[in-house]
Amino acid sequence: MKEDYYDILGISKNATAAEIKKAYRKKAIQYHPDKNPGDEKAEDMFKKAAEAYEILGDENKRARYDQYGHQAFEGGGFGGGGMNMDDIFSQFGDIFGSAFGGGGGFGGFGGGFGGQRRTKGSNLRIRVKLTLEEIANGAEKKIKVKRKKQASGTKFKTCTTCNGSGQVTRVTNTILGRMQTASPCTTCGGSGQIIESKPADADAQGMKTEEETVSIKIPAGVVDGMQLKVTGKGNEAPGNNGIPGDLLVVIEEAEHETLSREGDNLHYDLYISVPEAILGTSKEIDTVGGKVRIKIEEGTQSGKILRLRSKGIPSINGYGKGDLLVHVNVWTPKNLNKEQREFFETMLDDERFSPQPQREDKSFFEKVKDMFS
Repeated sequence: MKEDYYDILGISKNATAAEIKKAYRKKAIQYHPDKNPGDEKAEDMFKKAAEAYEILGDENKRARYDQYGHQAFEGGGFGGGGMNMDDIFSQFGDIFGSAFGGGGGFGGFGGGFGGQRRTKGSNLRIRVKLTLEEIANGAEKKIKVKRKKQASGTKFKTCTTCNGSGQVTRVTNTILGRMQTASPCTTCGGSGQIIESKPADADAQGMKTEEETVSIKIPAGVVDGMQLKVTGKGNEAPGNNGIPGDLLVVIEEAEHETLSREGDNLHYDLYISVPEAILGTSKEIDTVGGKVRIKIEEGTQSGKILRLRSKGIPSINGYGKGDLLVHVNVWTPKNLNKEQREFFETMLDDERFSPQPQREDKSFFEKVKDMFS
């Protein structure tokens, strides 16, 4: 089981954004590869801390993690898992300030930091519509995505403005003395490279839009509006050392013909006739796993709720399955012929047709209370 992100950073679940950033900064310095050369355990902790910050440092991702746990970001390449060093170092401009650039320089730590800035391509966003059956069982979708890729034959050369560093250093005089700041080079956009030559059908950055089929594995239990991430399937970045953006997949739940969803539970409205309610019957109903037959006891009252355990949606957190709640409704006919009407008229004074609710015949509000308990 994966470690809790809050435990990895050593913070409480009520930590503020500033406290999360401070905790990650401390862990990044402690386990930085240049401080711990050859230490695989330190490198592993370095990656875990970066993964935890990727989720907890983003307000929307943190909210999904708090609600659904690790499974909100897992399954077929989604989420924080699988971050590479380029992904991690790209965070450092936010964590350690612009003086370190997007490449994540640590100043005295040297190593793979403080050099040329690696740019990241833009993200793409798509919506994927799923049926309740697909949500219940998980699904693999093959989606055609139009993404920008570097055109074949494009050549780059070192940017003469920043000499390939991707940053421009400026020195200003202040009342506190000379201050040095670094910002991305505007000539090359921080990539450290500019185009030397490109095909005629490529854009100004040497990119072409191509259609690609992307296979997306969607875990069971996702909810409408949840956003998943496929790493590296967004637009590519210009240059020879860029990092592709990500493909953001927004889940859309298709309306089911007979079932309605409420969290992990499903609801089904079953209508039976008056004779069926009196004599009892069996009915075939829909579930996300196929049709099943249920028994209706004789004397069933309208409004009775039958609970079919574990026939609902799997929990995204892996905590079992929800239930299928069958709401029994006795259908009262509106138009009777003469014989039918005469029969029921003779039953008006029959004590067996007079309402005599027992203790087990709970009110509607009691049933609703039980349903959510």
